[in-house]
Amino acid sequence: MYMDYSQKIARQIAGIPRSGIRDFFELVQGREGVISLGVGEPDFTTPWHIREAAIYALEKGHTSYTSNLGLPALRKSIARYVSDFFHVQYDALTEVLVTVGVSEAIDIALRALINPGDEVIYHEPCYVSYSPSIVMAYGTAVGVHTRKRDGFSLKPEELAKVITPKSRVLMLNFPTNPTGATASREDLEGIAKLCIEHDLFVLTDEIYSELRYDASEEHVSIAALPGMKERTILLHGFSKAFAMTGFRLGYACAPQPITEAMMKIHQYSMLCAPIMSQMAAIEALENGAPEVAKMRDAYHQRRDFLVKRLNQMGLSCHSPGGAFYVFPDIRETGLSSKDFAMRLLEEEGVAAVPGSAFGTSGEGFLRCCYATGFDDLKLAMDKMERFVGRL
Repeated sequence: MYMDYSQKIARQIAGIPRSGIRDFFELVQGREGVISLGVGEPDFTTPWHIREAAIYALEKGHTSYTSNLGLPALRKSIARYVSDFFHVQYDALTEVLVTVGVSEAIDIALRALINPGDEVIYHEPCYVSYSPSIVMAYGTAVGVHTRKRDGFSLKPEELAKVITPKSRVLMLNFPTNPTGATASREDLEGIAKLCIEHDLFVLTDEIYSELRYDASEEHVSIAALPGMKERTILLHGFSKAFAMTGFRLGYACAPQPITEAMMKIHQYSMLCAPIMSQMAAIEALENGAPEVAKMRDAYHQRRDFLVKRLNQMGLSCHSPGGAFYVFPDIRETGLSSKDFAMRLLEEEGVAAVPGSAFGTSGEGFLRCCYATGFDDLKLAMDKMERFVGRL
């Protein structure tokens, strides 16, 4: 008997495209000798003392569930860290929720805040999950294009153009994946003013906040600005700065009523984050700063190298202020982002992600991740330069 499965799948899910990143890298799987500048994952192994904390947790038999909110000791460490780094104070027992990665935190935050048809504004190019996460929460995704000339930062005047009476939430991500963009205090103050004026709630994903390279410009969280803590969910985690992607651990800090709403969804879906990961995260927050600084210095050196080489080969590239991505402009080659990436892979064995995977405003650009070894980066740039020279 023939079964028409298209009629069985929920409409809002059937209409969501597959991740452009994952689709592209399925093509890479199984190919020999490919240099990957693609997946946004640190090439560093999780520092030993953090891994040791996870091993010790297992040895001591810590294999149980935890509180839905997370281990109290971890929540206290998170509250201290957020106070010291982001300059925002949260109550560890009622305003901090430990999640299974920041991805879960985004999902449950959106589901806790929006009703069907509410508009959620986000800036593009952006991480591939933002728009689908909004749709899966029955919201309406509203993208604001950012521009190369502005370093791909969100300008308050551009945000103002898309705000309507249906606007409910603004999603921010600085430093940004895929562009490495950062936001100035001045721009964030302008954005905060609009949020207060239009009663918008803010989801700020600051997973790359430790990876900023201009020592004269401290990271500023919109949650720390006057009048914003009470209308902001601060999302952060351990994957990027601490090189703990496989531990799948993030957290959300928010006013108690919002944390409680998110916790309801969390307890009926995920229940709690893995206890071994939580215990490792305590060690990361308490003693991981020296390794974070070393990794940041390495990324800084790689960023400078890639930006210089890309500009030398004629691919105009701004110098990103954070994260571990460069976003060169490939429009002068006459190729689309996808064609450029596919030919670069086929002809030179270098994998990078088409900018179009990150929204329509990413067309004409290429995301290159420099969380990979320096020798591979040098070889990849030599191969890319050879490829561009043939166009």
